[in-house]
Amino acid sequence: MITQVHPDPIADLQQTLAPAREQLVAHGVYQSLHSLPDLRVFMQHHVFAVWDFMSLLKALQRELTCVQVPWVPRGNPATRRLINDIVLEEETDVDPEGNPASHFELYLRSMRECGADTAPIERLLAALAQGATVAAALEQAQAPASVRKFVLETFRIIDSGQPHAVAAAFTFGREDVIPDMFRHLVHDLRQRFPGQLDTFTYYLDRHIQLDEEVHTPLAQQMVRELCGDDAHRWADSAAVAARCMQARVALWDGIQAELSAVRQ
Repeated sequence: MITQVHPDPIADLQQTLAPAREQLVAHGVYQSLHSLPDLRVFMQHHVFAVWDFMSLLKALQRELTCVQVPWVPRGNPATRRLINDIVLEEETDVDPEGNPASHFELYLRSMRECGADTAPIERLLAALAQGATVAAALEQAQAPASVRKFVLETFRIIDSGQPHAVAAAFTFGREDVIPDMFRHLVHDLRQRFPGQLDTFTYYLDRHIQLDEEVHTPLAQQMVRELCGDDAHRWADSAAVAARCMQARVALWDGIQAELSAVRQ
């Protein structure tokens, strides 16, 4: 028997998540980036979240559309349109010169421009290309412990095989909160490093604009479609989104701990 849900389940879910969201948005890591070396540490950790975000997105595309040959129509056409619109802009957006680029590729370019070490994330990609599991690839990449925990939590959600849970992680653990996180970051970076981080601030601005104005409303509609009138699915979605926010806080804590260790 399906229990009826709140008249506005999105608003109800957002209210439930408000304390965890505030903890994430108010985290001290944004004000801890006092120098370019600090920013490099941040980016060397954060790039793994940029990468595994794409895996969340592709998991949704795999579950909600047909990506096999021969093609057959699959699922709700409106939901297919929602996810394909998001994939288009995340995987093939434009760089500052107007050339196609994924947001992950933009991030790597930003790292190289500011001298951040891309070797760990490149080791991860190389290991995956050779067939390694995500856990093994993280080991080969020598990723920090907080990064490993964050990425493995993402893949636990992906591997759950529950599209509504993946959609909740994508929507409320990422798209809905990223604009407020990045708004703090981009403001501080412009003040501290004027004109020195043009690609990175472009990346942040682009995410703020797309996520806030386009992707979040689309993603929320996707969650509505997948949860429907099933109160259990809405409860699952709230629990998964809260776990994602807690994982992000732990990732930010790991960055702050490394910054403190470097400064000692």
